[in-house]
Amino acid sequence: MSLQNDIMAAMKTAMKEKDKVALEALRAVKSAILLAKTSSGGNEELTEEEELKILQKLVKQRKDSAAIYLEQDRKDLALPEIDQAEVISQFLPEALSEEEIEKVVVMTIDDIGAEGMKDMGKVMGIVNKELSGRADGKTISTIVKAKLMS
Repeated sequence: MSLQNDIMAAMKTAMKEKDKVALEALRAVKSAILLAKTSSGGNEELTEEEELKILQKLVKQRKDSAAIYLEQDRKDLALPEIDQAEVISQFLPEALSEEEIEKVVVMTIDDIGAEGMKDMGKVMGIVNKELSGRADGKTISTIVKAKLMS
């Protein structure tokens, strides 16, 4: 519930400052959280992990959209998407560097004795759970592939 309170406080600030980009991004977050809460039929509270997944998904959507717009040479459409991604990212925990992710991947591979690509699913499952909210799945996947192939 603290994330929702943080979002509401940020929305109030954005309204007072007439920050349309931040307000639009925060409304999208609020909407996504409400949808997730009511999708199961009840009015259940979301876990912190579920809230982080929602935020990561929203940031990823905006970054993907911005990349598409930039490919099509539409900076006018890409900039608001990038700005919204930055606003939403403020509510995510600090992302780990590739070196830190690599350390966790190597440790996990050693712990479970993974040998080759056949064990990628096991490694990904453990690492994703451990780094939930602090690392992008695509980055983790790339590092795991590189380590298992070497």
